Amino acid sequence: MISRHKQKGAETVEFAMIALLFFGVLFAIIEFSRAMFVWNALTEATRRGARMAVICPLGSSVPKQVAIFGDKSGLLATSPIIVGLTPDMVAINYFYIDPAGVKTTTLNPAQAKFTEVSITGYTHTLMIPLWGSSVSAPEFNTTLPTESLGAVPSYPGDPVSAPNCSF
Repeated sequence: MISRHKQKGAETVEFAMIALLFFGVLFAIIEFSRAMFVWNALTEATRRGARMAVICPLGSSVPKQVAIFGDKSGLLATSPIIVGLTPDMVAINYFYIDPAGVKTTTLNPAQAKFTEVSITGYTHTLMIPLWGSSVSAPEFNTTLPTESLGAVPSYPGDPVSAPNCSF
């Protein structure tokens, strides 16, 4: 027969082992969920930037601001939604596919048939350092066919106004 005196505190030790496993899994789920939120937000950022880049004039800073969830004033240095995302991480390329099937970058609005917005160099910082302190994100990109690239349609008798890239 086992004495009750020798079993004193066994529940505490068992709880400590189970709680450690439970909270480890719980924090891993929280970090994974945060990472998935950031990955989805980065995908949405490239989509937003590409959507603005196909209608704004070449060289406009508006698509980069839209991509980081900023405003068109360009006053934001970092994204208010994705911590650490800056306009410098957003690249906008205009290109066309020549008859030989080669992707050729261009700055000529008449030649540009596609717009690609990509985000590179983003590092997601973990709130709970389970496997290190940060995770490097892969490159995110979105490619769309160009539309107007800032051209404003004019009708007979209507003056042509400057391109407006409002959102």
